[in-house]
Amino acid sequence: MAFLVRTALRSMPRLAGRTPGLPAVRAFQQGPLAASLVRQPSLGLRGFSAVRYAETHEWFESEGEMGTLGISDFAQGALGEVVYCELPEVGAKLKAKQVICTLESVKAVGEVYAPVDCEIIEVNEKLGDEPALVNSSPQSDGWLVKVKFSGSTDSMMDQAAYTKHLESESHE
Repeated sequence: MAFLVRTALRSMPRLAGRTPGLPAVRAFQQGPLAASLVRQPSLGLRGFSAVRYAETHEWFESEGEMGTLGISDFAQGALGEVVYCELPEVGAKLKAKQVICTLESVKAVGEVYAPVDCEIIEVNEKLGDEPALVNSSPQSDGWLVKVKFSGSTDSMMDQAAYTKHLESESHE
């Protein structure tokens, strides 16, 4: 997302027909192109939830001892169009860093890891018919599993730290 914002902001002088500076930013932010070029993600997350990210590009939204797991927008973009999701069975118990499921795309097969010790309580059945939901809506309709978990998610990153992590990975 930060990449899209930077790209859009770099294009502002050309789009707004002005020189760089604050007036151009305001003109861009208020102009009709702003909504079409810089789209805010529709996360569908409640305000009291805690969304954290793993270095391996999974997101985890926790509420109490329950949580929802999926892959980040960056991960779905790197993976390409998902054509098959191999999801675990309800009731499966996993330790942190174990493979929780695999996603097959036209380019590669990606593994998704459990961020904490957990038990699968629900899988996203929609992905059987529409695996591309992982691409089109990775942080809402494209969630993978819901779990009951134990342990702490403190080692995971918040949104700001994850954005910095992505920037550091892009420079490597």
